[in-house]
Amino acid sequence: MKNQWAITFAFAAAAAALVAVAARVQPETYQAAIFSDQGEDLFPALTGANAVQSIEIVDYNADQAVARPLKVELRKGRWVLASHGDYPAEARDRLAQTAGALVGLKKDAVASDRWDDQAQYGVIDPLDQKNPSLTGRGKRVTLLGAHGTKLAEIVLGTAVPNRSGYRYARIPGQKRIYAVQTAADPSARFEDWVEADLLHVDAGGISRLIVNSYTIDEMTGTLAHVRRRVMTPNGENWDAAARSAAQTLAGLRVAGARAKPKLLAEQLRTRQLALSLETVMSLRARGFFILPNGQLLANAGEAVVETTQGFVYTLRFGEVAGSSLDGEPGQTPAAVAVQSGGDRFLFVTVSSRNPATEARAKALDSKFADWYYIIAGKDFANIMKAAPAGSEVPRAPRPAAASQP
Repeated sequence: MKNQWAITFAFAAAAAALVAVAARVQPETYQAAIFSDQGEDLFPALTGANAVQSIEIVDYNADQAVARPLKVELRKGRWVLASHGDYPAEARDRLAQTAGALVGLKKDAVASDRWDDQAQYGVIDPLDQKNPSLTGRGKRVTLLGAHGTKLAEIVLGTAVPNRSGYRYARIPGQKRIYAVQTAADPSARFEDWVEADLLHVDAGGISRLIVNSYTIDEMTGTLAHVRRRVMTPNGENWDAAARSAAQTLAGLRVAGARAKPKLLAEQLRTRQLALSLETVMSLRARGFFILPNGQLLANAGEAVVETTQGFVYTLRFGEVAGSSLDGEPGQTPAAVAVQSGGDRFLFVTVSSRNPATEARAKALDSKFADWYYIIAGKDFANIMKAAPAGSEVPRAPRPAAASQP
């Protein structure tokens, strides 16, 4: 009996020893597993920025609970914003920086291996609809190569405290969170990918500014309350409002764009507008109208800018963007509404009174013919402050149409 108790005690002691060993070894094993890939390349397939043929960026606005996608794609030798009607992507430096910042990216340090820590490090996928959190979402970046081959995909999170140049990151679908050294901070804002200066006008080069204000009877196509103000530098009308308008025009930026129907674009290039159903409906949806005599009008007024080089720009201001649910493909009406922010449609034409600049004017006019531009509401307001005294305030947006061309 004594031997049996001795044997039992021996087994119990051995079991306790094994438990103690397991308690010591398991954390080390777990810790080793976490750091198993530290220092490795995040994207071995991404060997150089030149291999990238498509960049997709999804940002998230927590205040509005809206994911903001942008896609830049190389087509027939030129980069276009595929998410915005194939508008030309003119910010070449941003293209190179976005792709280049992910080449050779390392898994410098493991910050966490827990799903529940995503919000803490700001790496929740902005496209994750299962996660209810409105905060802690990161910026998703995808780089594609030839034939749609995925070269890199990452969710960039918040900056790492006390480590300059580092930010948290996670590969979509994986729980491990890394601290990585990168300067990547790609933008999903349309205006950051296009040419900053729409008109190429210098404030000091404006020789005359004309603002036309009127109201349109959309049923009869007639005008009322027509007013016109002509302003020239050093003239009596060149007041603070005129100077402010000139400065705004010199720095006018595009906040968005919608492609015009091809038929309308071709007609604008030949200066021969025809009253087809497609043309009329496309124009009306954005606040522009053609009178029976061919005159093109806008429901929020016009500005004519003449320069010392002989360029003559005519800017026609239409509807508030989004008021007719005129969004990008795939956008919900709510997304269009929150993104508009009072921004307004702009119709631009340009000509020249100087033979020396006629070719340049024609090239600009050809570019403008393809697009309805969208400008910030504050820029529109600054320009129209120079309108004639007593001019009509632009009316509220029309109710959304049932369908759009």
